Amino acid sequence: MAQTLSIAVPGQLLGSVDEYLPGPGTHIHNAKLYSSILGPIRKTTPPKPAGPQKRLTKITPAEPIPLSTVFIERDLTMSNVKDGYKKAEVLPEVNSTVLCKVTRIAPRQASVAILVVGETVLDGEWQGLIRVQDVRATEKDKVKIFESFRPGDIVRAIVVCEYKARLRTINNLGVIMATSEAGNTMYPVSWKEYRDPETGTSESRKVAKPF
Repeated sequence: MAQTLSIAVPGQLLGSVDEYLPGPGTHIHNAKLYSSILGPIRKTTPPKPAGPQKRLTKITPAEPIPLSTVFIERDLTMSNVKDGYKKAEVLPEVNSTVLCKVTRIAPRQASVAILVVGETVLDGEWQGLIRVQDVRATEKDKVKIFESFRPGDIVRAIVVCEYKARLRTINNLGVIMATSEAGNTMYPVSWKEYRDPETGTSESRKVAKPF
């Protein structure tokens, strides 16, 4: 049976290869297991061996203990609540950390759909916005929304005002997952740039700091 633990973002450390086997949506780097995509963390418990256990002797060494498999659910709004994942209607409150998806951009603000509050996947979508002055803490007069976000981006932000769910992405917050104009998942190369691994093309974003 698969158990849901939390929500992962790309690059998040999940454990070591001594603890888990890698599943879909994960990758290994330096004997550590990391998330490759955004979504709920799922763990499958290995089945117990059938039949009586063999008596250990000097000739027959102990069999290795089977490891659980960890994988990332691709559907962030999954419906299998019966497996124990918390999914509810939660009101975004001031200072709540949220994950949201950019739906459209305008010169002075980005409109978003809030998908997750804390570690709770919302049953519906809360609409929110990120104003140009709330994108970063310094040089606010130089911020341009179209250089910070694009429709489809997944953003980690904090709620600063419950009215209209106004969000802020200053300091370590910002885009955690972005797709290029060519349709490829990009990786961050600096605090203001993502790169397409297929085409090598760079695109501007307000990049969140990694875990």
